[in-house]
Amino acid sequence: MSQPVKVGFVGTGGIANSHLRNLAEMENVRIAALCDIDESRANTAVETYGGQPYTDYRRMFDEVDLDAVYFCLPPFAHSDGEIMAAERGFHLLVQKPVVLELETGIRIMEAIDKSGVISCVGYQGRYNNVATAARDFLKDKTVGMVACHRWGGVPGGPSHWWCVMEKSGGMLHEQATHQLDMIRYIAGEIVEVYKIDAMQINIDQENHTIPDAEVVTLQFESGAVGYISTSSALINGGGGSRTDFIVEGHYTVQLGWGEVRIVPEDAATITVSDEEPLSIDEAFIQAIQTGDKSLIRSSYTDGLKSAAISIAANQSSREH
Repeated sequence: MSQPVKVGFVGTGGIANSHLRNLAEMENVRIAALCDIDESRANTAVETYGGQPYTDYRRMFDEVDLDAVYFCLPPFAHSDGEIMAAERGFHLLVQKPVVLELETGIRIMEAIDKSGVISCVGYQGRYNNVATAARDFLKDKTVGMVACHRWGGVPGGPSHWWCVMEKSGGMLHEQATHQLDMIRYIAGEIVEVYKIDAMQINIDQENHTIPDAEVVTLQFESGAVGYISTSSALINGGGGSRTDFIVEGHYTVQLGWGEVRIVPEDAATITVSDEEPLSIDEAFIQAIQTGDKSLIRSSYTDGLKSAAISIAANQSSREH
């Protein structure tokens, strides 16, 4: 494809602006249309990035010539829009987690597979050099256990959808999905989960129905075991995230924000490339232009597998 890729957005808040900034710097992209149910937010985005504003994605699909569509939506809002886009032949980048209910995700996946369009899920962590180095280092090694935590606070105010379990799926599903996806990417498929959770600390938060603590046990297809814990109780600051892989050779590979290390240090060496990697947006656009799907590190089908882990964990908590 020699012409610029014509891109539309469904949802222009939050993470959409990160993608828009990246795309605006790319010569082979034209931002053609921006849609948001909040008209003022759509208009503001158009003032910054160009394109035509919409509040109805159906009208946008009917009226604008598009090659690709970004869906930057809360978990509960993923639905028929992705199916309609795929049926019209638009390539899709869908923000994580791709869906709140597995059945909806399967319908979207089937529409994408039937259409043959390129799909990409917003697990941008897969595209950085640290993740690549950790994956390459561990791909031929036996992992015995994975231990992970993501602790933080509560984004948005009391009226924000993130605080409502029926809209976000909780911290495990909506934010720690990045950690679960990275665990899958490096250690392989997870086949069984069990979750317990609690609301002990955030009881003073208005309109707050998500657990403030979650612990999930993980059984891997390889035979390894693991766990992930989350907390949204640290509303005054602090927290963080790290994933430890205990591996053959009797040492630990520790993966944090932008760094990977071996403990003890003299047990092995991981080399992280200093070359500038393709961003998720560059990979998506290049895949569209060249037809090379290997540039995509998480397709919709793959992203749905990551969402399925936390969906199953939440089901485990409900049904004990």
